[in-house]
Amino acid sequence: MSFWTYMLHCSGGVFYVGHTDHLERRIAEHESGAVQGFTRDRLPVRLVWSQTFASRIEALEAERRIKGWSRAKKLALIRGDWAEIQRLARSKTGPSTGSGRTEEG
Repeated sequence: MSFWTYMLHCSGGVFYVGHTDHLERRIAEHESGAVQGFTRDRLPVRLVWSQTFASRIEALEAERRIKGWSRAKKLALIRGDWAEIQRLARSKTGPSTGSGRTEEG
């Protein structure tokens, strides 16, 4: 069984980071508004990044790590710009959102 960590771009320009064991179903749930909470109030949502992991704990750890990243670092992840991710990690540039939700700006 595979597990995924994923990032959604939500209405209002914010990001949502989560993990699941069935990516297609979970994204469909977010898109339809079936998931109560943050994303339901920020439709439409669009999947902008995902990665597969061998275990749920690895996916959860990645989710928690990414939630603490700055908006700039999340955008670099979406682009696959590993050099920029490393640069931002060293410089600690930008505010951390802590919640996985990052406002446009």
